[in-house]
Amino acid sequence: MRALICGAGIAGMTLAWWLRRAGWEVLVVERAAGPRPDGYMMDLFGSGYDIAELMGVLDEVKAADAGISALRYTTPGGEARGGVSYRSMRAALDGRVVSLMRGDLDRVLRDAVPDVEVRYGTSLADLDTLTDGTPVDADLVVGADGIHSRVRELAFGPEGGFLRPLGYHTASYLLADPDLAAAVGDRFQVVPEPGRQVGLYPAGGRVATMFLHADDGPLVDDPRAVLRDRYAGMGELVDRALAHCPTDPYYDQVAQVVTPSWHRGRVVLVGDAAHAVSLMAGQGASLAMAGAWVLAGELEKAPVPVALAAYEARMRPFAEAKQRSGRRAARWMLPKSRLGISVRNRLLGVADLPGGPAVVRAATPGTAASIVR
Repeated sequence: MRALICGAGIAGMTLAWWLRRAGWEVLVVERAAGPRPDGYMMDLFGSGYDIAELMGVLDEVKAADAGISALRYTTPGGEARGGVSYRSMRAALDGRVVSLMRGDLDRVLRDAVPDVEVRYGTSLADLDTLTDGTPVDADLVVGADGIHSRVRELAFGPEGGFLRPLGYHTASYLLADPDLAAAVGDRFQVVPEPGRQVGLYPAGGRVATMFLHADDGPLVDDPRAVLRDRYAGMGELVDRALAHCPTDPYYDQVAQVVTPSWHRGRVVLVGDAAHAVSLMAGQGASLAMAGAWVLAGELEKAPVPVALAAYEARMRPFAEAKQRSGRRAARWMLPKSRLGISVRNRLLGVADLPGGPAVVRAATPGTAASIVR
């Protein structure tokens, strides 16, 4: 059996590992020119952690842990305004969580399948031909190519019919500034103001940024100008980070993907291409890995059409639950008032109180661990 996987990210490479283990011939194509080391800091737990353990790559994942000690909220002037230690958050998850850059998880998963060809700078021209002219000779075509999936567009139609914007724009980039890195230290430092928020955190000697602001308008041609305008006046740390903003930072709407079906014929969607939950929900990586694991398992038990239907029947309830959680989380992740910010900051600090990890564990919505366990 032959599979073409479009997308060399978390979903695509996890699926490549499981299909190769089952004896499939696998080709992965990736429209980016090469591996992408950037992306957000993420917490891998729930099913993602479990599946990394099943794949035998958990040690490599743990080796990429960013070593963040705490999430700290500050005013633009640098005054502390609450936060939580990562020790408490790890205790709430029984220690089964790793905080790492998305690009580092991508690298670990790529390294785990050295016998699978990854063809960069390549995508689908149509469902029968790659952009390099190669005919698609596969029993299975997988769209693991993210929220702006080319496979989904070809199989189901333009993305506008499937994106659910949540009313925010986000941006990120990596920068090298030793003084700023020293000021950030080993903390995830967040500067929140009504309707806008900047996060700074360590990334292997560099500093990673995460910008989030309320905006329900279309994307613009000059995101750097938008960032410098929207986040002006948010203090010295933010000003230093903005001074390093590249001409082409990652910049996108915060959106979810809602599709009536994840499969059609020999084509199937996994990860964000099928059910992006947005950064408001978190656990997108864990759901991507879980979806790849479920899909590969169903393909071992049944012919492709039957397996694709069974995969969707198992995964869709978990994905939709996380999407609902993400829509609720938007209200507290980026409060619209200073009172809302203060309440959010204080509630998060509950985890550091005696018994706090147990409270957080009980309140954590929609973890995907039960997919595996």
